[in-house]
Amino acid sequence: MKFFDSKIGRFTAMSLAVVSFAIMANVAKADRLADVKKAGILHCGVVPGVPGYAFPNKAGKMVGFDVDLCRAIAAAVLGDADKIKTTKMKLPVAFTAMKAGTVDVVTHRFTWTFARDVGLGLDFTRVMVFDGQGFMVRKSLGVKSAKDLDGATFCMSAGATTQGNVSDYFRKNGMKFKQVTFGSMGEAQKAYDAKRCDVFCTDKFGLGARRLSMTNPGEHMILPETISNEPISPMVGHGDQVWKDIVVWTFNALIAAEEYGITSKNVDKVRATSKNAFVGRILGTTGKFGAKIGLGKDWAYNAIKAVGNYGEMWEKHLGKDSRLNMPRGKNVLHTKGGLLISPPFR
Repeated sequence: MKFFDSKIGRFTAMSLAVVSFAIMANVAKADRLADVKKAGILHCGVVPGVPGYAFPNKAGKMVGFDVDLCRAIAAAVLGDADKIKTTKMKLPVAFTAMKAGTVDVVTHRFTWTFARDVGLGLDFTRVMVFDGQGFMVRKSLGVKSAKDLDGATFCMSAGATTQGNVSDYFRKNGMKFKQVTFGSMGEAQKAYDAKRCDVFCTDKFGLGARRLSMTNPGEHMILPETISNEPISPMVGHGDQVWKDIVVWTFNALIAAEEYGITSKNVDKVRATSKNAFVGRILGTTGKFGAKIGLGKDWAYNAIKAVGNYGEMWEKHLGKDSRLNMPRGKNVLHTKGGLLISPPFR
């Protein structure tokens, strides 16, 4: 049977060729690294105004843990951590911007979930904060536990994982609640602060930060229960594996640096004197790891020099050297019983 002698056969062959060309064109177009290098600036989406994560300092400059994640990538790719542009994005806007390609990476505090990871044109990179959902109430409410909240009114953000978590928890414990929904977490927080509801809920590390921006922070308390696991991961657009590799391995380098005792202050000395093969690969004195992802040999060195290792970033923005003074919890190295581990630089 001569399939391609028929009009149908010729049409089918032509259709397949067009589809193949379209696929190849899309693959070729997905070159975020080239775009960032050409622009000379890294565009990051960050959480809107949360102390410790992305918040203007006294000079008006945006600083925080999420900002430093952005700066680390810029240092690795462009050799300059200050070549960044940050845009504050609430939940729906960030997803749309990421899919549209208007930002290069979102370091916003989003939970890595199945529904978000699959089919939305987004790729989560690696977990940078292990968190869990909690509850904030006014001390005057007189409750000591989440199980005392039967019938309470919650201020919630539309589309956030908090809604499903609260529903699951209250159903499991035979309790009921009411909810008032807002367009963003910031709007929900303002409504709670204005006493429009009894409870404000989000991830616990987020609660600790947001409490600082309440009208009277001392009036509020965080209840002891943690009702979910919230792995927080930055995101990139789906379909550009090299760009995803760059982001993932830049973050891995920050974690590995802490494990090997490399800091922003001693990185030059360690680079010059260390005989450890893994350290040499991370800092670019041996191997050609940067070339494998389109970067120079100093990519990880530049990132660590600019922002420090993971532990330095945490203590500076979230831990003992910050206003938040939050313990790291699960966010310590695996060698200390935590969940942070970098795949080997091998």
